[in-house]
Amino acid sequence: MEPESPILLTINQMYAADQAAMAAGIPGPRLMAAAGAAVASAVQTLAGEGARPRVLALCGPGNNGGDGFVAAGLLAAAGWPVHVALLGERGALAGDAAWAAAQWPGAVEPATPALLANADIVIDALFGAGLRRPLEGAALGLVQALAASGLPVVAVDVPSGVNGDTGQVMGAAAPAQVTVTFFRRKPGHLLLPGRQLCGHLALADIGIPSSVLGQIAPTLFANDPALWRAQYPWPRLDGHKYARGHLLLLGGAVMTGAARLAARAALRVGAGLVTLACDPSAALIYSLSQASLIVAPLDSLDGFTALLADPRRNALLLGPGAGTTGEAAALLRAATLAALGAGRAGVLDADIFSIFAGDLSPLQQAGLNEHWVLTPHEGEFQRLFGQIAGSRLARAQEAARRSGAVVLLKGADTVIAAPDGRAAINHNAPPDLATAGSGDVLSGLIAGLLAQGMPAFEAACVGAWLHGESGRVAGPGLIADDLPEALRPVLAALRRGFESAPAG
Repeated sequence: MEPESPILLTINQMYAADQAAMAAGIPGPRLMAAAGAAVASAVQTLAGEGARPRVLALCGPGNNGGDGFVAAGLLAAAGWPVHVALLGERGALAGDAAWAAAQWPGAVEPATPALLANADIVIDALFGAGLRRPLEGAALGLVQALAASGLPVVAVDVPSGVNGDTGQVMGAAAPAQVTVTFFRRKPGHLLLPGRQLCGHLALADIGIPSSVLGQIAPTLFANDPALWRAQYPWPRLDGHKYARGHLLLLGGAVMTGAARLAARAALRVGAGLVTLACDPSAALIYSLSQASLIVAPLDSLDGFTALLADPRRNALLLGPGAGTTGEAAALLRAATLAALGAGRAGVLDADIFSIFAGDLSPLQQAGLNEHWVLTPHEGEFQRLFGQIAGSRLARAQEAARRSGAVVLLKGADTVIAAPDGRAAINHNAPPDLATAGSGDVLSGLIAGLLAQGMPAFEAACVGAWLHGESGRVAGPGLIADDLPEALRPVLAALRRGFESAPAG
């Protein structure tokens, strides 16, 4: 198994990688043999040392089934009791799948649910990541029976029924304990519900050279530190607080917790200074919340624009707890348009999506661009963008294209999409993060990174990853207040990884 790369390949891109490898002189059977060997190894690991349980290899009519035939042959040669069952006719197999089936010396039975009764482990090699239409008929019944059996499953590429591009279930899918995929991960391995169905994901090197990625030019990534570690804005020995950026944040008069959480997160992640502008009636609350926070009372747009006039305030965060009615809403709207026109970077979150619901045009006309990050959850996303068809990945990408900004669509499988087509899927967030104020911390992390000069796409990716890791460190029972404090050990571990990573 090879170290995980942040690069994700769509199904079409994976087909292109296979073709490029074969064009470079690597025969298809060699690739299939390596894939089957990786599957057999995963079965052996799952069974445990010394065990030889009964294995049922369920093979489909394509190359996925060919991988299953190879794995079955290797296990049988090692003395394991193996049965092979085929969905379809053996004579209909073609290409490398036909080659693999010819290597199997035993009987091939029709794939039926009844065979599950005599199995201890199942190799699911029915359908790969490229499934385009829902399962039906015998295939649907077989996968449903496998799901109901409770048997441990090793899936080839993806659990059959999962779409590799979207993670969606096409009719039915059986959860796997282990999924073995090849060369690079696919979006469906990280998007829900695919991620839950894959179990442990093992990435196997089957001999496709990394050089083929140059002609594929991937734009999709797993949000792992390898994607952005080299761009992280660590403090410099010759630096100072102004070199680390100055964030300007607009706080509300009533829902003060949101801005306080965001401000603390921005300071913890390294912003040199944070100014929180607020209604005079709330100034004491903000001032007492943390000594390192600069509080600027204001009761009009003029006060905000005066703060904005200082070019050292190079990043903004607008929306958390700011208010959606009356004078507060009017100030938030006017301040947002003024901030966009000032040519800075920033984050728009929370109440912004109510203030500008259904109409992006004022934001775009004011200067919304690739230096800004929008951070909606699903409801806020629909409020601002309306109904966009497709997977979470596709919808986030379309929203980024429409808005011209980076869009971070929050959720258990958060997607970060840039208007230039790049996108990353975050996959480290624990369910404990589903608590009030958690999203405000995320916005503060991203804004604090923007203040330190990170590009918006990378800042959003880093913020999402740090948010997830902080949730993991804080652990069960966390509240949003815990997250900025949990950030310190997360950053310490990240720095150790940075210092130990090979140059270049």
